[in-house]
Amino acid sequence: MLRAAIFDMDGTLLDSMHVWNTVGEDYLRTKGKVPPDGFVERVRALGMRETADYLRSELGVEDPPEQIIREILQFVNEQYLHVLPLKPGVKEFLQKLHGMGVRLCVATASDRSVAEAALARTGVLGLFDFLMTCDEAGSGKQQPLIFERAIERLGSSKMDTVVFEDAAHAVQTAAQAGFRVAAIYDESAAAEQEQIRSFSEVYLESFIGLDPEIF
Repeated sequence: MLRAAIFDMDGTLLDSMHVWNTVGEDYLRTKGKVPPDGFVERVRALGMRETADYLRSELGVEDPPEQIIREILQFVNEQYLHVLPLKPGVKEFLQKLHGMGVRLCVATASDRSVAEAALARTGVLGLFDFLMTCDEAGSGKQQPLIFERAIERLGSSKMDTVVFEDAAHAVQTAAQAGFRVAAIYDESAAAEQEQIRSFSEVYLESFIGLDPEIF
């Protein structure tokens, strides 16, 4: 029986990955740096602090981590605060789960302030028991720490919890840590669908009309 669900935000709940696919490169160019090959794929797995540390240690950005994070967020805040929509069917599916008494949380690599703002604006923040960021958990989703800490707070187990994710690295991390994973298609990960399907218990093209009973 499904007791709890852990939702990624960007690319899973929100149609927002296109913003993150360009913001890092745009930021680097303002610093006179050329983004290296594979840059987007590298930072996709990192939290905000890890991204700042990577930009400093490997790409030569000299600003303090706090300033890097603040400047990156300035690029995306407007989109989160006023523009980015939920993916189709998300709100209805969350309402179904909430009505069934399933405990819900968000596990995101995004900054807490923009995540809460976007979820509140789209009318779903109140459906979640809590929100946890990778920075708060202490690791990006290349490690399962955020998922482990989430089920501790949810009071559930890996067998009665489903992790909803769109990105290949996160799907693989959760699955290899023993979690049940439902993968949701997002265009940003179109090239990784074979890997995503291989690690997911359930593969979803969309949340539209999704019946929670399948879990």
